[in-house]
Amino acid sequence: MPRAKYRSSDVALMARMMRAEAEGEGQMGMLLVGNVIVNRVKADCLDFKGLRTIPQVIFQVQGGNYSFEAVQKGNVFYQAARGVEKRLAKQTLDYWRHSPAKHSLWYFNPHAPCPPTWYDQPASGQYKQHCYYEPKECPSAYSW
Repeated sequence: MPRAKYRSSDVALMARMMRAEAEGEGQMGMLLVGNVIVNRVKADCLDFKGLRTIPQVIFQVQGGNYSFEAVQKGNVFYQAARGVEKRLAKQTLDYWRHSPAKHSLWYFNPHAPCPPTWYDQPASGQYKQHCYYEPKECPSAYSW
C-alpha cells in the first residue's frame, strides 16, 4: 500500500518539483525533498490541515506566497521530469523514507550553517545544502 494516494500526473508533478528543488544534491537530495512532500500530504496538523493531494501540497499558498521556492520562482515548470526523477518520486510515494527527512515537514537552504530551530521547529538534520525540520507538536507526522 503506498504512503499516499496518487495518479500518474501526481508522480510527474512531484518529480518536477524534486528536480527543481534539489537536482544539484543528487538522487538522495531529491528523495529527501520527496519525503517532505509526502509527509505534508500525510500530516493533518499545523499548516498542512486538509492537504491530501500532491498538487494541494505543491501549490499551497501561505502568507501570500507559494510554500515552495521552485513554484514561487516558476522553475518547477522549466524542465520536464525525466525517468529517473519519476522513479524517485514513485519511490517516495510508495515506501521510501530516510533521515533527516523521515518525519520532516520543512526544509530550506540557509546558505549558512543550519539553525537549530526554524519557526520554532527543531532541526532533524542536514543533507548537503538543505536543512530539515520536524514538527514538535504533530502526532500525525510520526504515525505512518
